[in-house]
Amino acid sequence: MVTLTLPDAAAPTEGAGAEAAGTSTIDLGTAPVRELNQALHDAVDGQSWTVTSPGGRHSLAVGITADIDVAIEGHAGYYAAGMHQKGSVTITGNAGVGLAENIMSGTVHVTGDASQSAAATGHGGLVVIDGNAGARCGISMKGVDIVVGGSIGHMSAFMAQAGRLVVCGDAGDALGDSIYEARIYVRGSVASLGADCIEKPMTPEHLDELAGLLAAAGRTDSPADFKRYGSARKLYHFNVHNSTSY
Repeated sequence: MVTLTLPDAAAPTEGAGAEAAGTSTIDLGTAPVRELNQALHDAVDGQSWTVTSPGGRHSLAVGITADIDVAIEGHAGYYAAGMHQKGSVTITGNAGVGLAENIMSGTVHVTGDASQSAAATGHGGLVVIDGNAGARCGISMKGVDIVVGGSIGHMSAFMAQAGRLVVCGDAGDALGDSIYEARIYVRGSVASLGADCIEKPMTPEHLDELAGLLAAAGRTDSPADFKRYGSARKLYHFNVHNSTSY
């Protein structure tokens, strides 16, 4: 049975332990994840939810289709906020493998670190990771925007097709390997670039774009400190002269 608190909107909310009107709380110390996700799937636009005692459980807040705000107070396991479509999910802690996998829209924010494959195959929306992200961050991204406050691991943005990846720290080996038309911005060092990924000029258009992404993520980094990376466009079609790059 879900430990669910639905405060009366007309009741006073005074005192340090009182919840804001319209906020629901689910305690995963006693409630199963399946019932949490069912409650979020049944939610309607405008609601706010607080999830306590997540304990690193997997598949939290997946498949949200309503314009709701979900606050997870603690660490999340694998595939948190996967297939996200609307509203926002904030994880006050760390997240495991596959954070926001296949996100379509909305916002997912992690205040700590994220493991590998963050926002993999994401089609849209914004994923913000205040700490570091592991290997394969943004792999096969298809339109999602990702802002990482720290560093990212190897093979990030592998086969990235569209979207923007912003890294305020350093990037690991093989960044952007086999990249298509996604844009990558890195403030720190890059261990190595993957096949067909090159450094590109930072034009006023890109500086403005980056400034908007940083602002959306709540960051104050200067766009002028970043370098841009993208596709050299040599692998779109097979060419025998480029065979050593495949």
